[in-house]
Amino acid sequence: MGKHILLVEDNPDIANIVSINLSMLDHKVSLFNDGSQAYKQLNQEYDLAIFDIMLPGTDGLKLCKRMRQLHPEIPIIMLTAKSSELDVVVGLESGADDYLSKPFSVLELQARVKAHLRRCKSNTQNEVKSCLTFNELSIDANCYQVKLKQEVLETTAKEFELLHFLAQHPQRVFSREQLLDEIWGYQHAGSGHTVNSTVNRLRAKLETDPAKPKWLITVWGVGYKFDGS
Repeated sequence: MGKHILLVEDNPDIANIVSINLSMLDHKVSLFNDGSQAYKQLNQEYDLAIFDIMLPGTDGLKLCKRMRQLHPEIPIIMLTAKSSELDVVVGLESGADDYLSKPFSVLELQARVKAHLRRCKSNTQNEVKSCLTFNELSIDANCYQVKLKQEVLETTAKEFELLHFLAQHPQRVFSREQLLDEIWGYQHAGSGHTVNSTVNRLRAKLETDPAKPKWLITVWGVGYKFDGS
């Protein structure tokens, strides 16, 4: 069964190609070429959103932040003509789960969409999942809820999945490539920023001092681990 995808892209050629190819996968695509028009429709029900960063009216970063407030659980993919590290990181820090820099392969975009939707489907299955507790931190996979000192932390779906996965394997170090494969469902050269930015967002919510993390530890030259001690 197809899903409902929100696509906001002001380049008509790119918008048409992406829309057609997603429709070929039996998805319903709501297409907007103006950010301000799309902003008014963010309260609708979507399964995935794709935002260009540079848009007339409201830009993709503001759309992403607002979508995160309204629908923290849905995957967001950013499209950008800017390929610098800073631009990519800014997009991810706004709450995006993934990004593609233009020009990109439509087949690659289709693969990313499939991977995100596949993981969403597996996460909504009704089996009883684990609730992990580490001192004042609890991570409940049944309701996608993180509590720190009895306070509920607002996390996106990908933030939760990354934290839960690492917490299931305390002290075990995972490379960025392993985490991409496990959490995002793909490996792609240059996508390490996706993992880094998700870890940074989690640290901002979890850590008393994100510069000196207690829970999510960087193992330089290797990757990340969860310290539940």
